[in-house]
Amino acid sequence: MEIRNQLIVTVASLLVFCGTADAQLPDPGMKIDPARTALVVTDPQNDFLSPEGATWGVVGKSVEANNTVANIESLFKSAKAAGIEVFVSPHYYYPTDSSWEFGGAVEVMMKEIDMFSREGALTTKGFSGSGADWLTVYKPYIADGRTVVASPHKVYGPESNDLVLQLRKRGIDKVILAGMSANLCVESHLRALLEAGFEVAVVKDATAAAVVPGLDGYQAALVNFRFLASAVLTTSEVATRLDPRPVQ
Repeated sequence: MEIRNQLIVTVASLLVFCGTADAQLPDPGMKIDPARTALVVTDPQNDFLSPEGATWGVVGKSVEANNTVANIESLFKSAKAAGIEVFVSPHYYYPTDSSWEFGGAVEVMMKEIDMFSREGALTTKGFSGSGADWLTVYKPYIADGRTVVASPHKVYGPESNDLVLQLRKRGIDKVILAGMSANLCVESHLRALLEAGFEVAVVKDATAAAVVPGLDGYQAALVNFRFLASAVLTTSEVATRLDPRPVQ
């Protein structure tokens, strides 16, 4: 009980500090140039975002509270309408990945619940409608022949896939980042892209995270987003910045 109370005090103090720091931290002033900006969405997949998904029991409340599913769709729409490049960084595990000898807490959990499982890298057998598949509402945007689907990242960040290469080859140096989950893949992509020289704006209501007793992954991510990102925006703010029409 004492440890739990200490944890609650620590989390509360962190949130208070975040509120204070947020008022004091500068605005980096990221400007969105459509010719140099891309939307990157991590893990827009059933196992995260569908009520039938493997993680819904721990992420569902956060997804619903943030209106995450609809907000990600709005970002797809805004990006396509503005003509900016769209990239998806997915999470897949193949049978050969089951031989990994160690992993962190969530890696172990994902393995235990068979999350993002596919039958193989060279087959789509069993993919349609599986936990690894795209949420149905996103399929028209991802399968339009223009969206770039990167190779899968294997832990949380893009170090193990070709996302950075695909961005660089198209002259992109600014990223609008959204997707799942906030304190894992989104935050890891944020850190890696920043280290690779990109400006990154995170869309805070187009993501969500696991919430378990004593641990709120979403609130933890918000703290780091504010400290690290070039901008922390809402979905509606992104839409406004991408729409060149003057406000009536």
